[in-house]
Amino acid sequence: MEDVVIKVEGIGKRYKVAQREAYQTLRETLVRQAKAPLQWMRKNREATEKKNGYWALRDVNFEVRRGEVMGLVGRNGAGKSTLLKILSRITEPTTGHVDLWGRVGSLLEVGTGFHNELSGRDNIYFSGSMLGMRKAEIDRKFDEIVAFAEIDRFLDTPVKRYSSGMYMRLGFAIAAHLEPEILLVDEVLAVGDTAFQKKCMGKMDEVASHGRTILFVSHNLAAIQSLCQRTVWIDGGQVAGVGPTRDIVENYLASSASKSDTDDLRERQDRTGDGTARITAVTIEATDGSPVLRTNSPMKLTITYEAAKPIDRPRVWAEFQDYASRKVICAFDSQINDELPGELPANGKVECLMESPRLTPGRCFISLGIFRNGHTADELERAISFDVEPAETASSHAMTRQWALTDVPHKWRIGE
Repeated sequence: MEDVVIKVEGIGKRYKVAQREAYQTLRETLVRQAKAPLQWMRKNREATEKKNGYWALRDVNFEVRRGEVMGLVGRNGAGKSTLLKILSRITEPTTGHVDLWGRVGSLLEVGTGFHNELSGRDNIYFSGSMLGMRKAEIDRKFDEIVAFAEIDRFLDTPVKRYSSGMYMRLGFAIAAHLEPEILLVDEVLAVGDTAFQKKCMGKMDEVASHGRTILFVSHNLAAIQSLCQRTVWIDGGQVAGVGPTRDIVENYLASSASKSDTDDLRERQDRTGDGTARITAVTIEATDGSPVLRTNSPMKLTITYEAAKPIDRPRVWAEFQDYASRKVICAFDSQINDELPGELPANGKVECLMESPRLTPGRCFISLGIFRNGHTADELERAISFDVEPAETASSHAMTRQWALTDVPHKWRIGE
């Protein structure tokens, strides 16, 4: 118990949800109360509790040890941010309690404490003090913060004139130089461009290597796997699993995939595009007669779609991803070789034949889209999932998903 620095026991958070009620005159209300006052009061209280009560969290329990980087994953609305607000003492839990051993720093929103009229220099001190840093600590780290944010030329310029990227870089730079024993981080590694995101990842690695305890929330599962030894999965306000990050992420994605596999794609709401065409079904199968998909199986991807009228200048693409949402293959695009006709019928199917893609064993996901006349008609992320089995002739040393995403045919030889 002495190495536990965060202990969450039976945490629950209930919010009241405002409900629109039918308008009643004062006379109607008085008459109802006069006829049956006790009954009216009881029904009114029960209706209020039933309609206005929403449990964002319920009976959440877990522990984080000293020096551990713990991940927190879950769908939007699962209760992750609510949990961090409770741990940060921003809001009180309805039930349960939290024990924290050590100074807590929270990075729940990039740019906390910024004042638009103040310069970058002034905001470093202003925001730093809001985040719990002492002036002597800010003085000591001032040059590091400026260098990390890459804003030295604009240090004395009001932040209202900063670009959004500069604003976010400065906000993260300040928070990243906190030195609490416990750091709570909510989806902040998505700031800035790709180069700065890599810099953020490196900084988080550095913080973790110094033995500080971190609770890290992110939808970037690759970042979760890179930084975190263990992960908590929150689903519907409750803990669905706690354990090694790889196992939890696989279970989390398998759960998401199983739901999408059983649902009709017509009902999927998490899609983008103008809706002039819609993907209604997707299947993938081996074309060599095998009942399963193997690393050397030729495959056929079939996309069923519907539209109100024929699709002119069509383009269809498909992208394969692994369980961490990393791209495996992104080469199946009808536009590359101009393989589709200039117009597709309003309702129909398109097929993509793949000649033995050497996918390593494991679960894959397919994201895809359909374009009309250069505009996105429909796009679906992780539309379906499928499992790749080892080749029947695989040796005991065959590659696995832990080794590589794809197995590219190759040969070795001794140079002449």
